[in-house]
Amino acid sequence: MSISHVIAVQMCSTMNPEKNYLQLKQWLSDFNLEKPALVCLPETWLAFMKTAEQSLSLSKQYDYWITKLGQLCREFNIWIAAGTMPVCGEQNKYYAASFLLNEKGDVVARYNKIHLFDADVADGSGGYRESKSTIAGTDVVVVDSPFGKIGLSVCYDLRFAGLFQAMREQGAELFLVPSAFTTATGQAHWTPLLQARAIENQCYVVAAAQCGEHENGRKTHGHSLILSPWGDIMADAQQTLGFISAQIDLAQLHQLRTDMPVQIHNRFKSEFYE
Repeated sequence: MSISHVIAVQMCSTMNPEKNYLQLKQWLSDFNLEKPALVCLPETWLAFMKTAEQSLSLSKQYDYWITKLGQLCREFNIWIAAGTMPVCGEQNKYYAASFLLNEKGDVVARYNKIHLFDADVADGSGGYRESKSTIAGTDVVVVDSPFGKIGLSVCYDLRFAGLFQAMREQGAELFLVPSAFTTATGQAHWTPLLQARAIENQCYVVAAAQCGEHENGRKTHGHSLILSPWGDIMADAQQTLGFISAQIDLAQLHQLRTDMPVQIHNRFKSEFYE
């Protein structure tokens, strides 16, 4: 099947995992889900905590929440790309892990965020040092699915074109970019970066985002987007919470790649991500 249904969920996640989960379940009940459907959640969808200690505590419960997500997959007969969840690691740190579950509730892929956000941003936060509490991933993840070959990334990864080129070289047709972009960086760079990754790799992009003023004091940009391999914006959530959706057509994607075979023409191949 070349045509399928992709959905990006825009959330304003609280610090309460149960509340965020129940909100997602309610939206799934309300939304008319065409099958097959891939439902994509934003970064920190389960809980947008204020401190690393709170995230570390939550990271020890990830098995429980994966089981709960699996129940949603079976109940609604959907695939879920679970944004990020903290998963406990070593030395009192955790991974920012993105899970992909099939309609049976089985985990078919896990990606650990590679690029960690250590930056000073003019948003009143005083800066971000994600590496203090988070373990960087090392593996590029591309997985087969009914929606095509899916390449997994998270938020700050978006600024590193080499990762997306590496996923394209492994056959990716659809990039997922769950995010919690700050308002300052989002206004400046969110849309052009997503369009660049779509255009230069000739891939669909689904970017589910956090939006609004959060319980932890953070402000996020919103504007969850679904983009075509030509860079067209197929759906934009703007500042509205809930779902956006689009139909992706792999036949059209491969026709574009035939008409303009940029992957064959590319004289530079990735080295770090091999």
